[in-house]
Amino acid sequence: MRIKSVKGLIALRIIKGLITIGIFLFFSVFSECGAAAKLGDSSEVINEEYTFEKLDPDEVTTEWNDSYLFSSREEALEELEILKKKPEEINKTFRPQFENLSGPVLLDFLNAEKEFAKSLEVLYVYAYTQFSKNVSDPFFVSLLTDSQNLVTEYGKVNSFTVVKLTSLNDEEWNKLFSEEPELEEYRPYLEAKYRRFADHRAMNESQAVYIAELENQRMKLETEAMSKVTNNVTMAGNITLENGENFSVNSQSYSTLLSTDQNRENRKRCYEKRYYHMRNESDSMASIYSRKAQLDDLIARELNYTDFYDFTLYSSYLNRTQIDDMNTVFKERKGIFEEYNEFRRNKLGIEALRPYDLMLQLTDQPGNNYTYTEALQEIQKSYSKMDPRFNEIFLRMVTGNFVDVYPDPEHGKQPGGYTIGLCSVKSPALVFLNYNGIIRDQKTITHELGHGINFYLIGNSVDYLYCSGQIYEMEIPSTFNEELFIDHVIQNFDKKTAVNVLSQHIGEYQNYFTRQPMIAEFEYRAHQRCAENGTVSGEDLNAIWTNLSNEYGSESVEYYIEDSGVNSAEWAAINHIYLTNNYYTFNYAISKAITLSLFKQYKEDPETFNENYIAYLSAGSTMPPEEKLKKYFGIVINRQLFEDAMDVVELRIQELNELEKEAKSPEFESAVETLNIYSGTFWKNEFKSEYKKE
Repeated sequence: MRIKSVKGLIALRIIKGLITIGIFLFFSVFSECGAAAKLGDSSEVINEEYTFEKLDPDEVTTEWNDSYLFSSREEALEELEILKKKPEEINKTFRPQFENLSGPVLLDFLNAEKEFAKSLEVLYVYAYTQFSKNVSDPFFVSLLTDSQNLVTEYGKVNSFTVVKLTSLNDEEWNKLFSEEPELEEYRPYLEAKYRRFADHRAMNESQAVYIAELENQRMKLETEAMSKVTNNVTMAGNITLENGENFSVNSQSYSTLLSTDQNRENRKRCYEKRYYHMRNESDSMASIYSRKAQLDDLIARELNYTDFYDFTLYSSYLNRTQIDDMNTVFKERKGIFEEYNEFRRNKLGIEALRPYDLMLQLTDQPGNNYTYTEALQEIQKSYSKMDPRFNEIFLRMVTGNFVDVYPDPEHGKQPGGYTIGLCSVKSPALVFLNYNGIIRDQKTITHELGHGINFYLIGNSVDYLYCSGQIYEMEIPSTFNEELFIDHVIQNFDKKTAVNVLSQHIGEYQNYFTRQPMIAEFEYRAHQRCAENGTVSGEDLNAIWTNLSNEYGSESVEYYIEDSGVNSAEWAAINHIYLTNNYYTFNYAISKAITLSLFKQYKEDPETFNENYIAYLSAGSTMPPEEKLKKYFGIVINRQLFEDAMDVVELRIQELNELEKEAKSPEFESAVETLNIYSGTFWKNEFKSEYKKE
């Protein structure tokens, strides 16, 4: 999962609308599940709450059509040339006026900056999405680079605005709003962007220009890393399968084989080919990471932070105690997953789990594929009790050429997926997928559509300057959609399918609550090592990754750490650690914990929840994230939230075992109804959350 943003790169957080969010499948440890039983066909999706228009399979689209952004490459280049002139035009207009800044001048500046940001967002989205389709296309590599340079140029030329607005005292600040009543609409934006960072600002224009140049270098390193991950790190070479077939191991084929091939020797060969290939790539990727880490912390120190970890937490409205409590809870309670791992081992009929056993779908036909349209039809049904706007936005996205569906790694398409918003033009978001047809991919689709629904609601509800949010809150609608899908399957499908789906979902809990915090802690320790030594080798980072795997990992899985002293280089293929948004992945654990609390409220009172949820998703950054969570749901991010989440996991595993008994013996009268954490009884009586709607 990923959020990428150019917010924070123009004059330290000017463009707030461009956020991309996604899942990168190649680093997941998701266990898989089996076929979904088909439900009856009808012209409408009906429940006691709403009647939905049903998806017409003939209207489903599978490729992007971004001609509404630019009709040709030439048109995009023409827009680039126009935008190159804008930073200096804004500078020429407003630099003299900022000498004696007034409320009306500030309002005019915001409007000018907003229009520039909207245009730049369109150009950047066009460049980034087409780069994702082929990371080796020189035109889009160049256009993306030019877009990044334009971000930097704006930050440098108009740095005087940031210096001025972060230096105002209370009297000067309030005077601006008294002079221009229309400015009041933008008070939350201005205070979050400038006042909040008064102690973490460039002291003069020279320093601001220097920081902008460093940010540009970070963007270039991210682009370089993404290309290498796609073209080198995940392209491991060929293996020979047991049937004699020559098999090419790339990001997509690796995930598919480990998820679907019941031949354990084939899975072993595929895993080991990539495992040792990544070790060979580790020095090259460590070189990129070393340069990036040094730039990260240099920028942070320039802005009066201890390091970039401090920078990230402050910018996210979080603190070290919250993250430390989260990591402590997940490490202390990781043993909860041992029972699940034992369940998986028994289902596979093996003596011990190895890493290449963790992704295989637990079904008699793990290689069975489901069409993209079939997946969409089941996803739509999972939205049946949600506000009708969910279905309306869903239909627009999947029938309007807003989703690019199928993999093409041989022609440079990036692995994984993301969603990128287009609030500037109020259109549905663009969704990037690599759909293979296995059940996990259905959850990937609904995950990304959750982001798309969120973006569309924000873009059509608030001013463009508020079309953003913190990473963990932007991940909530995607993880909530996953819970909706699981709920739909458990309630409507046969017991055997429910077992397979729930097993896969528990594997994802293990991913969210152990692996994702581990990745963020890896970044922290790697940054520390870079700060101490100036640079790091592949073996240095391999050792850090291996030690953390021991802290977070399961004792019931036999890893490769002990083999001849070899350390894992799995970190090298994780896109998130190269992002300019550092320490990205702890947000997934926070969002999933919040989601489980939200789902409790949804099951108790769907009508009230829908009202609050739509308002929450539509609010954008009009209020701080913690205030927004408390206002709409009464939720606070503290240790109890994470303890509650692990309580849910524990009950889920109990439910899995009961469902398995029932699936094996139709006559068995299990206690699943009382253990089913999606039943009203559980959500009303068993969940230990202390949070009450205020």
